[in-house]
Amino acid sequence: MRKITFLLLLLFLLIALAWLSFTKTGKRIVPFHGPKFTKMYNVPSRELLKLHSKVAVAKSCIKQNHFDTSICFLIDMSLPANRKRFFVYDLTKDTIQNSGLVTHGNCNQDWLEGRKYGNEIGCGCTSLGKYKIENSYYGRFGLAFKLYGLEKTNSNAFKRYVVLHSHSCVPDKEVSEEICQSNGCPTVSTRFLEKLTPIIRNSKRPVLLWIFE
Repeated sequence: MRKITFLLLLLFLLIALAWLSFTKTGKRIVPFHGPKFTKMYNVPSRELLKLHSKVAVAKSCIKQNHFDTSICFLIDMSLPANRKRFFVYDLTKDTIQNSGLVTHGNCNQDWLEGRKYGNEIGCGCTSLGKYKIENSYYGRFGLAFKLYGLEKTNSNAFKRYVVLHSHSCVPDKEVSEEICQSNGCPTVSTRFLEKLTPIIRNSKRPVLLWIFE
């Protein structure tokens, strides 16, 4: 009798554990279909939700301007400079493909504390807004990609020579201290630019780069 009672209790526990994977209505819980990521990016869920909301807006801009619909670059300036805040976002798989460190402008100061943005020619600040990535060239810092501002907040980017380029002062990995600052250019590490270059060059349409806060 005790053996039968034990088996019944065990069967009840197994049924209860199976039921936990379902909702009260008997339907399996549907997972959140937000941006996917791997542990290597170590992006907190709150920041992922922010990226996901930006992607929805980015897709609209991409469609309107006939940009590449498979990929875009997102830079979150609200994150500290020693964190990876340049995200390569795969729009077809809805996932972060890669990420890296990126500078912000010092606004012509020896060292800018906090954040300050500007669009005036000669201001030396980062300009928030969406950019069209254009042709590459070799300049003062080697390989660079021209950027065209698409909004009022970054309309002078081309005249200001704000470009996407690399510099040895930008580390490949996250660090404990602040990284170097630029005169407004989104500057990345040499190795990270090497990963971005084939994406831009192999694209049949312009790639969107969006700097936001």
